[in-house]
Amino acid sequence: MRKDEAMDMCEGPLFGKLLVFAVPLMFSGILQLLFNAADIIVVGQFTGDAAMAAVGSTSSLNNLIVNFFLGLSAGASVAAARYYGMRAWRDVEETVHTAILLGFITGLAMVFIGFFLARPLLTLMGTTSDVIDQSVLYMRIVFVGMPALMVYDFGAGILRAIGDTKRPLLFLFCGGVINVGLNLFFVIVCHMGVAGVAIGTVMSQLVSAVLTVRCLMRSSTACRLSLRRLRIVGAQLRFILRVGLPTGIQSAVFNISNVLIQSAINSFDSSVIVAGNTASVNIEGFVYTAMNAFYQATLTFTSQNVGAHRMKRILPIMGWNLLFSGVVGLGLGGCAVLLGRQLLGIYTPSAEVVSYGLIRLNIIGLTYFSCGLMDVVCASIRGLGPSITPTVISLAGACGLRIVWIYTVFAAHRTLLTLYLSYPVSWVVTFAANVVCFVFFFRRWKKRALAAPPAPGEAEPQPAS
Repeated sequence: MRKDEAMDMCEGPLFGKLLVFAVPLMFSGILQLLFNAADIIVVGQFTGDAAMAAVGSTSSLNNLIVNFFLGLSAGASVAAARYYGMRAWRDVEETVHTAILLGFITGLAMVFIGFFLARPLLTLMGTTSDVIDQSVLYMRIVFVGMPALMVYDFGAGILRAIGDTKRPLLFLFCGGVINVGLNLFFVIVCHMGVAGVAIGTVMSQLVSAVLTVRCLMRSSTACRLSLRRLRIVGAQLRFILRVGLPTGIQSAVFNISNVLIQSAINSFDSSVIVAGNTASVNIEGFVYTAMNAFYQATLTFTSQNVGAHRMKRILPIMGWNLLFSGVVGLGLGGCAVLLGRQLLGIYTPSAEVVSYGLIRLNIIGLTYFSCGLMDVVCASIRGLGPSITPTVISLAGACGLRIVWIYTVFAAHRTLLTLYLSYPVSWVVTFAANVVCFVFFFRRWKKRALAAPPAPGEAEPQPAS
């Protein structure tokens, strides 16, 4: 990677730089979802609704486990961005080597988690008997590829921390093309069903990881990776864990509520309902991923500017990203609703599955923008330094409220409509709470910064979380 591929986030107009950073990241996420959706589309079209439900019924559980560990990659990205803004090159270098090794180690741990806990956890979720064997097989194979997935995400997070969002997009595209090709070959030619799409996913992740490591090893910046120098540096590990663990816990607990919702959907004891929900979730994922690019932009730009002591840029960073995320969420969500029947038809030829998918899509599509706004404010808080507080707010608002909803409102009115309404209610409440939290920490940080501005290269005092 050449030095001119890094971005100076601490000087110059924000509008263009935010878009230059976020748009490739947006396409990266959309491509990743397209390639992941290939698993469901291929088995849905060429194997049947049962296989489609089998793959879909693992998504909430997979996300719960994977997102917990991926929270650590967010910690690595924040650390790298903060040190890069401070021009603390040695700290950047140590963060890179600590992060890549940490990613590989956590990936290995996930292999064992996925293999041994797949069946008991899917059984606990109430996965129906007609799909559980295929679900277990799919989950076990996919988790074999977790070391590669974690190395890619940690490595891509490092690249994005210094403003390079184009190369992770390219690496993801290469892996995704391989994924689609292998899915079609294994399912249509080899008749391997869910095992075929799982193997294709693992191999595509390996390709993306290899390309990312190769890029870091050839970098001419402080992010240059040397396999011989891979080691865990205590100070950098503590920084990564301080930010990453609360982020991972938040992501995991978010998905606990989604697992409970998936269990509630499974309680209807219909693979058609599960398949419709699965197709809708995949379509919604494109909207969320597009908005999430502005979460990442907020987190990275805020972290670099805090490191560089450019506090006047913090509010404009959040303001622009709130605007971008809201526009994208409303636009794409509205399109998903208008074209819902046609989009769901891509996943399955079953009119009944499509009708159940529309129930969810119509609710989520019109309100998803509020989730994007919630995430941007949360990213601003994390960029300032605190990580525990936004996690607690998110757990209480987005997760706790959903759980209460399931056991009260949904228990009294057991319909899919009632169940899906828990999402927009939790997003709006959590967004409001995060705004209050941001105002508190921003004012506190600004007072400290004005009272004792740091010397060049020195870290700023960390506000209590």
